[in-house]
This record gives sequence, structure tokens and C-alpha cells, in this order.
Amino acid sequence: MKGNIEERACELATYIIENRTTVRDAAKKFGISKSTVHKDIQERLPLYNRSLYLRVKEILDENKAERHIRGGIATRRKYRGDA
Repeated sequence: MKGNIEERACELATYIIENRTTVRDAAKKFGISKSTVHKDIQERLPLYNRSLYLRVKEILDENKAERHIRGGIATRRKYRGDA
């Protein structure tokens, strides 16, 4: 997804907020890397739209706090053969 970086950052944030999704899922949906998603949201978005940044930051912080739980669930599935 090339084009206006400001617009892309806002679209990424809106997608993450509306779907309560992860950076990985957003990157897959928009066809860009996880690094680009992080850069757009962490560095570019606060310059363009501070209120949107603060809302998406809450979701990203929640995802970060839960990632160890998701990792444990994925490992359990892997070894049970549920994957």
C-alpha cells in the first residue's frame, strides 16, 4: 500500500481500533511489514493525529501485555496437534 503516509498511518490505526487486532494482522491486511506498521503508528501518527494515536496505543499496550499468554496457547496447540 503505497501513497500518502499520513493517510496510511490513520487507516492502520483505525483498522486496529475497529477490529481490536494485532500489528501482525494489520500488516498482513495492508500488505506491508510489521516494522512499517510500527513505524507508522509509533513515530508518524502522533505527529498527524494525536487523539487517534492515544486510542490505538491502548490496544497495542493491551496486546503487548497479553502476548505471553497467546504464546503459551499457541505452544499448547502445537504439541497437542490442534494447530
